Amino acid sequence: MTSSEPERPEERAGAAPDEHGIDPETDHPDVAGFGYERARDELAEVVKRLEAGGLSLEDSLALWERGEALVAVCERHLAGARQRVDRALASVEQREEPESPDGTGQ
Repeated sequence: MTSSEPERPEERAGAAPDEHGIDPETDHPDVAGFGYERARDELAEVVKRLEAGGLSLEDSLALWERGEALVAVCERHLAGARQRVDRALASVEQREEPESPDGTGQ
């Protein structure tokens, strides 16, 4: 799967609500299928708009909440990438284990 393709619904399962019982991806389903790069780029735009100011309180809060959803998408992608790297490293380490004198590899 490329980062621009939406994930399958079962890959999105398990998104946990935050400490306030809010699940940002459920509250903003339009961002749930974003790839990492798209979510990251949109998050950068959200930050830029918030930093520029000039928004009403309500608009600022709505934009902040969208940013939270985008952060959740990015974190999910990064966690998945970390798991893939860990599995790859474990596989390499297993192949590199020296064999013992009795040939058992332990």
